[in-house]
Amino acid sequence: MDSQQMKRALVTGGNRGIGFAIAKGLLAAGYELIITSRSLEDANQAANELGNGVVPIALDIGDDLSIEQAVRSVSKDIAYLDVLINNAGVYPDKNTDVLTVSRDVLETAINTNTFGVIKMVQAFLPLLEASQEARVINVSSGMGSIGGLTSTAPSYCLSKLALNGATIMLSQSLQTRGIAVNSVGPGWVKTDMGGSSAPRTPEQGADTVVWLATEAKHGESGKFWRDRKAISF
Repeated sequence: MDSQQMKRALVTGGNRGIGFAIAKGLLAAGYELIITSRSLEDANQAANELGNGVVPIALDIGDDLSIEQAVRSVSKDIAYLDVLINNAGVYPDKNTDVLTVSRDVLETAINTNTFGVIKMVQAFLPLLEASQEARVINVSSGMGSIGGLTSTAPSYCLSKLALNGATIMLSQSLQTRGIAVNSVGPGWVKTDMGGSSAPRTPEQGADTVVWLATEAKHGESGKFWRDRKAISF
């Protein structure tokens, strides 16, 4: 039975790394969860590890058809969504820099990391609007801030810079609908993407995302956060 007292969140890329840590934090806060992975098998495995209250679905945020299918599937079972966490992303920069990166690599990054997030918000908007205080949280990167850009990760940096811009525009557009939109730089985290040399744990990377989803004032919107503090875009 639907109840506005039951908080619901969807986490893309919730099967591993920061996304999995976010899912654990939200479960501990009493949220009902939907976690996604491009592979349903991976999503199922993560859901089994997380325990009760987790629904796994297959979702490729780089594919509009996949997003639309996911929305139809989710909408059959729930009438609202309180939190959308856009965590899934790609890092396609290998042995390249801004002088050698191909258009295909640039398109891969921005299609997933930026355009995929915008499409997710558009597609899940009816469910978000049905919540009393909906929140959208985009997992960005310090490498997407003006001061953090580096020529050796061109597609990733540009896609996250654009994601931060999209966060500002989405916040402006959704303010009158009562939906808060923010982005988070989790720092350099030990994940498949971040590598084993990273100084932060997935739980440390997830902390601000979980805080924004559960504790932060709903009026906070259109900002870029790290360690629970707003920082410069």
